Amino acid sequence: MDYLIALFLGFVEGLTEYIPVSSTGHLLLLSHFLGFSSPSNTFEVLIQLGAVLALLSLYFNKLWNVVITLPTSPQSRGFAISILVAFFPALVIGVLAHDFIKSVLFESPRLICISLIVGGIILWLVDKYAPTPNKTDPFRLDFKTSLIIGVFQCLAMIPGMSRSGSTLIGAMLCKVEKKAAAEFSFFLAMPTMLGAFTYDVYKTHSQMNFNDMGLVAVGFIAAFITALIVVRSVLNFVARNGYGVFAIWRILVGGIGLILLSLGH
Repeated sequence: MDYLIALFLGFVEGLTEYIPVSSTGHLLLLSHFLGFSSPSNTFEVLIQLGAVLALLSLYFNKLWNVVITLPTSPQSRGFAISILVAFFPALVIGVLAHDFIKSVLFESPRLICISLIVGGIILWLVDKYAPTPNKTDPFRLDFKTSLIIGVFQCLAMIPGMSRSGSTLIGAMLCKVEKKAAAEFSFFLAMPTMLGAFTYDVYKTHSQMNFNDMGLVAVGFIAAFITALIVVRSVLNFVARNGYGVFAIWRILVGGIGLILLSLGH
């Protein structure tokens, strides 16, 4: 049964990682209601690597082009620095607050539900009333904009707020066009999630056993395959429809979660 649940959670991770609904919030709530647990919630963090590798495989050519042109291209260097600037706030706060996040915030289903609802309301308002965008190329964002997006990403340390949702809100407030905001969020996800994966393995490897790794492998593969499918369609969907539907999704999930918790589940 644990392996079936791990497969299902991997599917949910791949489905929700790159849309602004909080994959971690969904995984923690589902784990709570399904009675599934892993040491220090390590499973929920480690299977994210599957979604990261799916994204890396889809954007490999673009990223490789940036790497090989770093010595000669100011645009490539600027893009690489922008990603590092945006990543830095999460790196600092993630290291300093890791234990508090995993032992306190991850253990509060009610907080996750409230975060889903509050984040959904904010996302809906920003999607509807954000200033007119004047930045349309995710490879050419200035460093100030990148830093602001990175600071907003830190809101995702609260499970339920959503890493992609927080970065998209920050980007749209900085007048980044919605599709470009989503693509920059994709690129920023790679160092952020790889960093979270590596640091979590370092902190919790002694608590894991062979059975845990089997569950992680199942969730990892499911997340990889599902994320491959989702990422291909997200950008076009966002360009046509915006983020309103995801805001409603968050509010509904958070509301249902609060109702179930109030019933003693």
